[in-house]
Amino acid sequence: MATKSTNAVICYFIGVWLAINLVQSAFSELHYDEAYYWVYSRFLDWGYYDHPPMVALFIKMGTLWTQAPLGARLVSVISNAIAVWVLWKIAKAYADNAKLFILLYSGMLILHVYSFITTPDTPLFFFTVLFYDVLRGYLHEDKPRYAVMLALIVAGMLYSKYHAILVILFTLMAHWKLLKRPSFWLIALLATIFFLPHIRWQVNNGYPSLVYHLLDRTSQVYRFSFISDFILGQLLIVGPLTGIFLYYYVYKQKTTDTFLRVLKFNCFGFLLFFLISAFNSRVQAHWTLLAFIPFFLLAYIYLARMPRVPSWFTRLLYANIALIFLARVLLVYPLPGLSKIKGLKQFWGKEQFARQLHAIATDEPLIMDNGFQDISYYNFTNNTTKGFSYNTRHYRKTQYDYWPIEDSIRNHGAYFASSTPIDVGKQDSMDTEKGRLYIAYIDSVRTYQKITITAKGIERQATTATLQQVTLEIYNPYSDTISFSNEGEKWDCFIEYGFTKHFFQQVAFEEISTDYRQLRIAPGESAMLSTPIRMPDSPGDYALVFSIRTDPFVGSRNSKKIPISIITN
Repeated sequence: MATKSTNAVICYFIGVWLAINLVQSAFSELHYDEAYYWVYSRFLDWGYYDHPPMVALFIKMGTLWTQAPLGARLVSVISNAIAVWVLWKIAKAYADNAKLFILLYSGMLILHVYSFITTPDTPLFFFTVLFYDVLRGYLHEDKPRYAVMLALIVAGMLYSKYHAILVILFTLMAHWKLLKRPSFWLIALLATIFFLPHIRWQVNNGYPSLVYHLLDRTSQVYRFSFISDFILGQLLIVGPLTGIFLYYYVYKQKTTDTFLRVLKFNCFGFLLFFLISAFNSRVQAHWTLLAFIPFFLLAYIYLARMPRVPSWFTRLLYANIALIFLARVLLVYPLPGLSKIKGLKQFWGKEQFARQLHAIATDEPLIMDNGFQDISYYNFTNNTTKGFSYNTRHYRKTQYDYWPIEDSIRNHGAYFASSTPIDVGKQDSMDTEKGRLYIAYIDSVRTYQKITITAKGIERQATTATLQQVTLEIYNPYSDTISFSNEGEKWDCFIEYGFTKHFFQQVAFEEISTDYRQLRIAPGESAMLSTPIRMPDSPGDYALVFSIRTDPFVGSRNSKKIPISIITN
């Protein structure tokens, strides 16, 4: 087939693909994560606790047109259509088979997922496709224009998601001679300069993303299912019927030039990196998304260079596509009973839940505990930022710990919704798709979620049931003086500590024994407090956490997790 006609076929495909994704975007409920990133877009910044800021910018640009789900996804859909054309441009340089390209792209499940939803992976996918396209030219010609373009693209990748670092690493491993090019160091310098605002944000906020991704997120009790789920997930996201065959084709494709070598290193490098990670903690299937850009290209090149694509494989591709599109239709029009299945009910009913809550809270602030998901969907559905996530000491920090939402609620009235009964005199309950919720109005909310407690002088190895004297540095980031006295306060306050062995473990906390009721800390100031801490009764590796509990809440996490090894005498 002539190049001109194959280009036309691909253009028609992209037009249909774009239309399908626009319809899907408009009529599918946002995923919880998308709603969270929508709140990102309401507080544009150079960084966020979980991710860099590109996803917020994508959503912000789309919602300038409409606040509906389509607005949150609009830029993602358009960028994906552009990425498909660029992928075709790369693929066509090796083999010109438009039909195979369309069938293979349409038959890979993970490529459908990021064609219409908006998460950090969406801009990352877009910029990484651009990276491979420009890199191909740069490998052939060492020209300044390629260097500048790559610097901009690499910065875009880094502003999308930190996984971009792995693309750079595996590319250098595949072709380390790039280090000998002066232009490579120009790329590195320019990309770093472009990325400096985010680095500065991390420094100013105490490197929260590094702490979360490298420490908090990996502190889970190991299960063998981490490995088995990862392997099964990597087969399914390629295609439930064709996955194992595509892995074989990718493996068989020879690296006949430097660019193909780069693709293969990135493909299997990503898969191996996250397989190793699965020995330590749970790995979500989509984290390997960037493996499947080179995966797709390598599979396409191998199949296109066959004398004839096996007819049985083509039939499997058609069946795969039918299953995927059936799933996409069900996202919009679910069959009766699907929303009752535990693993699937997250895809529907969120808007109704958010509106139920808003009918009670109206324009008052709403607090929910432990999780950014429900409160973010509440904010998105009702186009507000009055919903606040109170992250307890048994959970993890989120971007809600940094936004000024808490500041606007403190010392004012707010509704509090929880899945467990609230320790107040008067409360209501309501039945929702998520079960029963308890709701109470809290007047003069007292929370100290942003206060940081740093433990100094603590020994990282201690004996069971002994006392260890530590000095606590308590920092007040608020614009008002905080007091730990309970006199004249409706809601009591306590400084407590506890030892946990793994992420999300529910453990008992106890109050520090030193008298701290006279402690008052001015805005932007710190206070020092010396107190004994009792070590756990059982040996093992623990994480010590300090918490400020204010009624009627469980208590916030106000310190980092401090590793301590407890031994017996």
